[in-house]
Amino acid sequence: MDVINRLKWRYATKKFNTTKKLSAQKLNILKEAFNLTATSYGLQTIKMLVIKDKDLRASLVVDAYNQKQVSDASHLLVICIQEKIVDNDINKFFKNIKDIRSTSDDILDPYRLNLIKMLAGMSKEEQQQWSKNQAYIALGNLMTVCAIEGIDSCPMEGFKPQNFDEKLNLKEKELKSVLLLPVGYRAEDDMFSSFKKVRMNIEESVLEI
Repeated sequence: MDVINRLKWRYATKKFNTTKKLSAQKLNILKEAFNLTATSYGLQTIKMLVIKDKDLRASLVVDAYNQKQVSDASHLLVICIQEKIVDNDINKFFKNIKDIRSTSDDILDPYRLNLIKMLAGMSKEEQQQWSKNQAYIALGNLMTVCAIEGIDSCPMEGFKPQNFDEKLNLKEKELKSVLLLPVGYRAEDDMFSSFKKVRMNIEESVLEI
């Protein structure tokens, strides 16, 4: 039940303590959690930017519809997707499997070629939507880990991705921003922290067959 209690403690933090920062240890936990997130086929076509710089984050507030969490949190996590997925991404992935597990090419090649064929059959837009689905899995995973670790967070879709991409020089990295997660610690006077959670009864949201 401790995990459930931590999830009840979690809320979308509206006001962060601007002086309280995540330790390097806590930040490393979030990095590891992102890297361990489940992705389709295990092909990691998402990346995460960790932004600490206060001036940079302050410049991004206007592009997040003036949501101050972007600048006031300890760090801003920006979840990004690759603009496109190419054969080399897949080949690199399977080489990593071979190096780590010592799996033979005879076993890996059919799966590798099938994945190349599948993704080649997608348009650029379809590839990006596929990657975006993985980004949401990562966001949910990060939010749960934050709750367990006593870290406050606020998931955000409300921002101007093109402006973020330009200011963060993501084009040259062939990345596109899709989700934001400011992380840190709640301010004592954030009234939202004391609000009771509003959810359906479990019998309404969970159907047993």
